[in-house]
Amino acid sequence: MRNNRNAEGYFDPTAGIAISRVTRQERKAQKKQYRPLVYLCSAYAGDMVRNILAAQDYCRFAVKEGYIPVAAHLLFPQFLKDEDPAERKMGLFFGNILMDKCDEVWLFGETFSAGMQAEYDRAKRRGYKIRRFTKDCQELTGQIGGGGDGSL
Repeated sequence: MRNNRNAEGYFDPTAGIAISRVTRQERKAQKKQYRPLVYLCSAYAGDMVRNILAAQDYCRFAVKEGYIPVAAHLLFPQFLKDEDPAERKMGLFFGNILMDKCDEVWLFGETFSAGMQAEYDRAKRRGYKIRRFTKDCQELTGQIGGGGDGSL
């Protein structure tokens, strides 16, 4: 409908106004679909099969809550070897870059792995919003510890 004219070329302001309103409503709805990025921290090493499945559950939880999850420990081990110190260091570095792009950092589980501790320390040092959850995705409130002993 260019210039408020209908398909036959006749002036039709009613249809033009209606289409304009629908277009505005569609744009407004698209803006409401904004989803912030959230960086997810959970254990990877140890029982890797169980930990990967848990991380996938945490990603699903973040999506359900309206976020876009970023789980570096699910992405980078696909092509970097965690057991190779140089490649592990590279993966942690890549994860740090992704963390910088996120709106929040979420920690899952009752204990910190060494990688989680490093991510938590960095997020705290940089003043990121940090939220803590149990392994069952129940949010915990209060002081987030770490203390280097692996306990939250």
